[in-house]
Amino acid sequence: MTSKTGATRRVLVAKPRGYCAGVDRAVQAVEKALEQYGAPIYVRKQIVHNTHVVKTLEERGAIFVEETDEVPEGAIVVFSAHGVSPAVHAEAAQRNLKTIDATCPLVTKVHNEARRFAAQDYDILLIGHAGHEEVEGTAGEAPDHIQLVDGLDAVGSVQVKDPERLVWLSQTTLSVDETTETVARLKERFPNLIDPPSDDICYATQNRQVAVKEIAARAELVIVVGSENSSNSKRLVEVALDHGADAAHLVDDASFIRDEWLEGVTTVGVTSGASVPDELVAGVLERLASHGFHDVEEVRSVEESVRFALPHELRKDLRAGV
Repeated sequence: MTSKTGATRRVLVAKPRGYCAGVDRAVQAVEKALEQYGAPIYVRKQIVHNTHVVKTLEERGAIFVEETDEVPEGAIVVFSAHGVSPAVHAEAAQRNLKTIDATCPLVTKVHNEARRFAAQDYDILLIGHAGHEEVEGTAGEAPDHIQLVDGLDAVGSVQVKDPERLVWLSQTTLSVDETTETVARLKERFPNLIDPPSDDICYATQNRQVAVKEIAARAELVIVVGSENSSNSKRLVEVALDHGADAAHLVDDASFIRDEWLEGVTTVGVTSGASVPDELVAGVLERLASHGFHDVEEVRSVEESVRFALPHELRKDLRAGV
């Protein structure tokens, strides 16, 4: 089918998109815990930042709580993929909770870096978004040493004890380009600022940003499937707008797409955040097809093969048949 201008209406679907290894591991952890121990299984915070995933797990018997003290003493609680601070682990132990730590291993890496640099008495500049669960968990590892830098505008207010003993770390789900710019600005103020031993922004966040850049350059409109509280999904919208798309919108699912977005558009790019199941993308493609976008091309930019094992607490019980 063609548009009013006679041009073929087409869809460019980014690859990779959707679930990353850390999200897949976390969701599986809750699913396996429900199978192994039976409902209810408590989960502190959203296991991943996606409303559909949370709803699906709730229907299977997961109970999501904001804080550990909402979990009955002695019950099973899963910590989300975003990680928690040592204080949360301590509180769980005091309440005699059986914990399953579904923290993404790449977030755990940042926690380990924070502890190591704090032990060496470095000031740590943590680039991230205030209030995000991952930032709160990382900062909790060394609160006396960590200072949050929430974007470029925060660089000017940074104060440190010793500019010669200074390192930066970052939230794993940030925009690669914006983080690079923030670090460059920080190094203008603190030339001896040390980089982390390896990149903190996760491979999946980077890969999805690379992929959306490719489709944004060829599309008038980019639709990003993801929830409003998903940092990496929101960054995909920003990256799409910065790299050629005339418009970009974040939608939880196909029902959020507005018909007026599609008026006069011949090419739509579609991608999804790292916590989004692919059936939600399929729903978006169906909605677009109903508006004449039948020509679908998958644009591959990077191959992903990363897999993470289930949390060790769960693996142990699964092997033992507890």
